Amino acid sequence: MIEGHCLCGSVRIRLDDHRPEVGACHCGMCRRWTGGVYVMFTAPPEAVTIEGPVGRYRSSSFAERAFCRTCGSNIYLRDDGAEYEFMPGLFDAARDFPLISEVYVDKAMACLRLGGDHKRATQAEYEAKHKFVPAPEGETQ
Repeated sequence: MIEGHCLCGSVRIRLDDHRPEVGACHCGMCRRWTGGVYVMFTAPPEAVTIEGPVGRYRSSSFAERAFCRTCGSNIYLRDDGAEYEFMPGLFDAARDFPLISEVYVDKAMACLRLGGDHKRATQAEYEAKHKFVPAPEGETQ
C-alpha cells in the first residue's frame, strides 16, 4: 500500500496495489498536459481510493485526465475500463521506481531526452500497436 497527495493536499490517494515501475510518453498531448514529458505508473481500479476535489477532462474518445480542482496538480490518466496511470511525483514511495519504457521517443524535447537502459518506441512503432489520438491538422505529435 502507498499513499500520495496533490500539491495542496486536498486530493488524497491510497493504492492498495500498484506496479512499481514507470513509463514515459513524449506525444504532443502528453507534452501539453505536463509541460514536458508524461511519466506514470499503474494501479488497478479496485485498488484505488481517491478523496478530494478531483476534476476530470475527457481528453479523447477513450480516455480522461484528472486534476486537483484546488491547486491544479495532475493526478491521473485513464483509458476507459483500464488501469489508472498515476503521476509518480504525488507519491513519496515512487521515488525509487525504475523507468522501464518510453514512447514517442522521436518526439521528445531536446531538454527532456531520457537516458538509461529501457524499452523505447517511436511514434510509428507505438501507434502501430495502440490506440492514439491523431494530432490536430497542421500539428505533429
